[in-house]
Amino acid sequence: MSSHAEHHSGHHGAGHHGGDHHGHGEHEGAHGTLGSYLIGFILSVILTVIPFWLVMDGTILDKNMTAMAIMALAAVQVVVHMIFFLHMNGRAEGGWTMLSLIFTIIVVVIMLAGSLWVMYHLNTNMMPIHDPSQLP
Repeated sequence: MSSHAEHHSGHHGAGHHGGDHHGHGEHEGAHGTLGSYLIGFILSVILTVIPFWLVMDGTILDKNMTAMAIMALAAVQVVVHMIFFLHMNGRAEGGWTMLSLIFTIIVVVIMLAGSLWVMYHLNTNMMPIHDPSQLP
């Protein structure tokens, strides 16, 4: 078979797997567009500014509710990063994306719960005694 016939029949030389010459093929859409990156960036900025505003303005008077709101917004921001910057979706990597999402959620929950637990116990056990009558 001549080189010309090989080219038209879809068979290419060694190292080529057929299909698109530009390397897109089955991974089309694996990289984001400028629009998707801008949407991700804008959402990330909004999800960063809102917690900052909640803390600085004291909008929510209950500190526990403020902490819960900040953690919820942080979890949403993780999802935004996974979708818009890491390009994780249901079609990618043949199912490994769901396993990665579950693992990420478990790690985030462990880190948040552990951090809150440590900070609570440090606050409870390490606060100085302000009443001199309680000193030994």
